Amino acid sequence: MTKKVVIYMRVSTTEQSVENQLPALEQWIRTRGYELVRTYQEQESAWRTGRQKELARLLDELPRRKVDVCLVWSLDRLCREGVSKVFTIIDKFKSHGVQVVSFCESWTEQAGPMADLLFAIAAWVAEFESKRLSERTLAGLARARAQGKILGRPAGSVDRKKRARRGYLLRYAAGK
Repeated sequence: MTKKVVIYMRVSTTEQSVENQLPALEQWIRTRGYELVRTYQEQESAWRTGRQKELARLLDELPRRKVDVCLVWSLDRLCREGVSKVFTIIDKFKSHGVQVVSFCESWTEQAGPMADLLFAIAAWVAEFESKRLSERTLAGLARARAQGKILGRPAGSVDRKKRARRGYLLRYAAGK
C-alpha cells in the first residue's frame, strides 16, 4: 500500500519563499513512490503560538485526511518554541498515526527512543538559535541608538497600507 504524505512548509517573512523547499520535498515523495495528498504553506513566524494558521488547519484535518507522513523541510519549520511545544505538535500527529519526517534531518524517518532524544535536541537548538538572533538584533538596535541614530519611521510619515485594528487600537477606538 502506498504511503500518503502531506507537506507542511513555512517561511518566516514575506521576503522568503517556499519555492526553495517544494521541489526537493516533491522529489523526496516521488523517489519513495509515495502519494502527495496536500501541501500546506504559510509565511508566518514559528515563534508565537497561534500564528501558524495552516499548521492548525493541517492538524484539524488529520482525522479526515488519512495520511501516513507529514513531510517538513526541517523541524524548526514546525516550531521554535522549545522542546515541550515541539513534542506537543509531534504527539498530535502521532495520535492520528502520522509520522513527522524532516527532509534535512533524515534521522526523523526512524522511530523509537533515540528519535525522541534527537527531536528534543533539534527543538532545543531551534529555540536557542531564535533567541540568539533576537539578542543580536536588540544589540544592533542598542548600538545604533548609542551612536545617535534615529530608529523607526520618520516623524509625520504614514503607512502605505492601512493597518489592521486590534488589541489596544480597538479598545482606544471604542473609548475604553
